[in-house]
Amino acid sequence: MSDEDGDPIDGSAGGSGDVVRRERFSGGPARGFLSSLAADERIFAADVAVDRAHVVMLDEQDVIDREDASAILGALDAVESAGHADLPDGEDVHAAIETAVIRRIGDHGGRMHTARSRNDEVATCIRYRLREDVLDAAEATVEARDVLADVAEDHTGTVMPGFTHLQPAQPTTVAHYLCSYESALARDTERLLDAYGRINRSPLGGAAFAGTPFDIDRERTAELLGFDGLVRNSMDAASARDFLVETTAALAALATTLSGLAEDLVVFSNLGYVELDDAYASTSSIMPQKKNPDTMELVRGTAGEAAAGLNALLSILKGLPRAYNRDLQRAHPHAFEAVAAVAEATEVAAGAVATAAWDESALEAAASEGFSTATGVADLLAMEGLPFRTAHELVALAAERMGGGTDVDAAYAALDAAAKDVLDAPLDARVDRDTVEVALDPVQSVASRDSVGGPAPATVERELTRVADGLDADRTMLRERREALGRAGSRLDEEVSRRA
Repeated sequence: MSDEDGDPIDGSAGGSGDVVRRERFSGGPARGFLSSLAADERIFAADVAVDRAHVVMLDEQDVIDREDASAILGALDAVESAGHADLPDGEDVHAAIETAVIRRIGDHGGRMHTARSRNDEVATCIRYRLREDVLDAAEATVEARDVLADVAEDHTGTVMPGFTHLQPAQPTTVAHYLCSYESALARDTERLLDAYGRINRSPLGGAAFAGTPFDIDRERTAELLGFDGLVRNSMDAASARDFLVETTAALAALATTLSGLAEDLVVFSNLGYVELDDAYASTSSIMPQKKNPDTMELVRGTAGEAAAGLNALLSILKGLPRAYNRDLQRAHPHAFEAVAAVAEATEVAAGAVATAAWDESALEAAASEGFSTATGVADLLAMEGLPFRTAHELVALAAERMGGGTDVDAAYAALDAAAKDVLDAPLDARVDRDTVEVALDPVQSVASRDSVGGPAPATVERELTRVADGLDADRTMLRERREALGRAGSRLDEEVSRRA
């Protein structure tokens, strides 16, 4: 089988088997260096879908006739059934699929590439596949938030030490702590869904970069493929990869959130505050007494991978001239690797939280360490009319004298002595002892902090209602986007079936 110039296109007689290159540039080690066929397996299904939509549109626009369209679509069915592994050698999946189609139905199969370039084709395939991956990652964050909220609901009254600079700072609750990560993950969800809106634009029809003289319908292929609109400028359509940067940046931010959660769980495991389930830990190969939070360490490491992918993307793209450059072949794998790794890390982190056991006794005992209720006493004195800065000085002096003890009598004695030094009056001249002792109690201290977003149990319970509403809204958005893609897939299947 050969093209109009008689060049072999079926891989026989020394041909390369690639309809794009044929005999040109066919030798030497650079052929393997140029090829992305193996890595393109992830966009194989996307390319078949893009091919189908393009052929349907060409038929509707009378750019190719119905007979050729039917034959090409039938060959694409066979190529899809055979799978990526059955493709002939080629420079990339796009050329390999086209070659496979031509081998099945002859030269007329080459009409499938009319009015397009691999430049707009690959850009469309990347977006087609990536949008599903981003929805999967966003769904993983929603499920992780749901887990955090469920566990928080069980621990609204479980006091624990709160830290700044890894030093005991103020008492809080496990629920308040977990809700802080739910809040961060909600922003991660928002970033991914926002990026989705810019991913889901079709570049197909932009051709190499300067459009095409054929009477094509770009809006129709966008509709058949489930895109919300077009990347209108044809040069921008071929060259734009900022959606990869945006997506990978959102994933790097998500991975950073997860890394913080993982680090906390590693530290809390070390302190005896929490025990990870055996499914999320391992033992030492030599020290049988150890239980290591290995999964959380790997989650923590994923942030480095995602950040590296983002940096690689920016480095690849920063110096490129406009339109298509082959450097772009090295760009999109970083986004795909990041979305796979970070989505998996999200699921693992959620599973670890869902199955972890919090030691409530150890947490409560630690909640008062380091005079962690000192700020509450300063607030109490300020409420009684003392300038806060003076109250701060008084409590700081008492904390120095206590040396980090937790005994209530010792704390009161230190505060009383400090009051005499700073105020020239005993502490009970400002506030009675019973009120001070309430402020010194971690449970009471937490209960008093009922400002919006604070740790008081009633406040957190109200916050969890708001969290549930946000989860419902995000689930609805995800469902609607998946349903829209499903409807588009059904429309494309119907148009292909009509031509069978």
